[in-house]
Amino acid sequence: MTSYNPAVAKLEMPSRIKKLPIDERGFPVPKFVAWIDGKPDFRTAEASWVSKSHRLRLCWQCGEPLGRHLAFAIGPMCAINRVSSETPSHLECAKFAVQACPFLTQPRRPRNSYDLPEQHVEPGGVMIQRNPGVTLIWVTRSYTPFRAAGGVLFRIGEPEQVLWYARGRAATREEVMTSMDAGLPQLKAIAEEQGPEAVAELMKEIERGFALLPA
Repeated sequence: MTSYNPAVAKLEMPSRIKKLPIDERGFPVPKFVAWIDGKPDFRTAEASWVSKSHRLRLCWQCGEPLGRHLAFAIGPMCAINRVSSETPSHLECAKFAVQACPFLTQPRRPRNSYDLPEQHVEPGGVMIQRNPGVTLIWVTRSYTPFRAAGGVLFRIGEPEQVLWYARGRAATREEVMTSMDAGLPQLKAIAEEQGPEAVAELMKEIERGFALLPA
């Protein structure tokens, strides 16, 4: 039996995560991951899991029923527009993910888009192709699906708690600001294409988002 990778073995692992299969590197395989030719491809979400997890109210990470509190692991730009392409997780599952996922814990690690499987489908809306270096766990009690170009996205409700992470630990305000400053020009460019009203709305969203930064 494959043992856990040292990078995750040292972490506090939720009992729900311990029930998941382990890949050949020793990483737990989240429920959303697609299996291609008998192996998990962490870059690709199982096509049916988005709708199934939403419909049955199941955790994006572990696949077990959710409770009242819903945790979204999102990038800084999603804190601005309050939109996620993934359904929510248990808080403890989201915390584990932001400490265990190599992409989320290594800011310089690029997205690996080489030789993506045919089953791979990009999420709806406009995706900013970068490693933000910072992840936000947004805890709320509500979210709403809506149609977007290319698929379905989820508008997340008012936050009851926000936890910023970088490199697998609590992020500093400077780290969050650096990530936001790098991503905002792309959001502004999209809004400018849509017109003055979109730009004005984005400015309000930016002000609202910056109020959530760590002290």
